Parts: sequence; structure tokens; C-alpha cells
Amino acid sequence: MSKNATNTGRRAGLDRNDMVAAALALVEADGVGALTMRRLAAELDVTTNTIYWHVGSRDELILEIIRSHSRQIAELPIEGTTAQERVFSAARHIWESSMASRSVTSLAHQTGTAAEHLHPLEVVLAQELEAAGLRGEELARAQRSIQVTVGGFLLNALRSDASREGDARGAAWTDEDNGLTPETVDALAQSPDYDALLADTLRAIIATHVG
Repeated sequence: MSKNATNTGRRAGLDRNDMVAAALALVEADGVGALTMRRLAAELDVTTNTIYWHVGSRDELILEIIRSHSRQIAELPIEGTTAQERVFSAARHIWESSMASRSVTSLAHQTGTAAEHLHPLEVVLAQELEAAGLRGEELARAQRSIQVTVGGFLLNALRSDASREGDARGAAWTDEDNGLTPETVDALAQSPDYDALLADTLRAIIATHVG
């Protein structure tokens, strides 16, 4: 037992927020599978009973992890001087935060908390669309076009990361006689740059909705 712990296994000064922060760091560093009450207790040098006393069940802890990360990403600064640039920045935050914290994104999807996880960023996006002059159904259409686009790119990018799907797609282009020029086949056989493709697509979508 560490010198900062009492004989009950509760470290002095350790609170619920400390445990949630440690759990979030654990997921980000070692993945969803690393999140067990025993592992978290070992990381914090406390007993598992102390973890349960502070945060309740594992499901409650996961919800707090999602909420904590959600609050962090909601504070990302919006960049740009024009309405289109600021809407683009808000949309990119949804993509970038999900890709940068893939384990947390995966955890949110596995536990059915994905909507709550990204909602603060979606609110920021709606605020930027309103600031650009959109209201009501017009705004909802623009917002949903952007969110569905980002969601689709995320699905493909994360699925590609988890498999060798990109290699299989490349082989499909090169292993058949499709009548295309070698230059075109070579280009189509390359793994897609999802980040660049999304940027191009978002700019096109935003330009149709924001003047």
C-alpha cells in the first residue's frame, strides 16, 4: 500500500473525478479491453471496493467516461473568419475528436452512448450554422447533411483500420480486366485518404448551404 493510502484502501484526496479521469486515460492509452475495475484500482493504488464506492458500477463509470470526454471535446476552439470556415471547423471537430480518441469512440458505440458522446459538438455545429444565418428546417437539413457525411466517413475509416479491407479493395481493381487505363486502375487501387476526402466533401456540402 502506498504512503498516500489509508488502511481502508482509500487514497487520501482521491475523488470520483480523479477515478473517471484515470479511467479515461486508461481507455485512451490501452483500449477498451483494459478497462476493468481491478486494473483501474491497481493504477490508482486502491482497492476495487474503493472504485465501486466512488463510481458505482462499471456501466456508471463508462457513462461518466463518455461524459467527461464529451465535455473536453466541446471546448475545442472554432477556427476561421468566414461563416463557411467556422462551420467547416465545427464539422471537422466531430471527425478529428473521434479519430484521435478511437478507443473512446468505440466504447461509446459499444455501450449505446455515441449520441450523448458527440452531442456537445453537434450543438456547436448548430450554433455556427445559426450564426451563418440558417434557421429551422434549412438549418436542420444542413446539419444532418454534415453529420451523416462525417458519420459515414468515420464508419469507413474505423472499419478500414480494424481490417485489411483496403488491401482487398486494391486487389479487386488490379486483378480484373475492366477496360480502364493502368493510370486509373493504379489510382483506384490505392487506399483512400479519408481525411482529405472528407475535407473536400465537407467544403462542397457547406458551400451549398452557407453563403
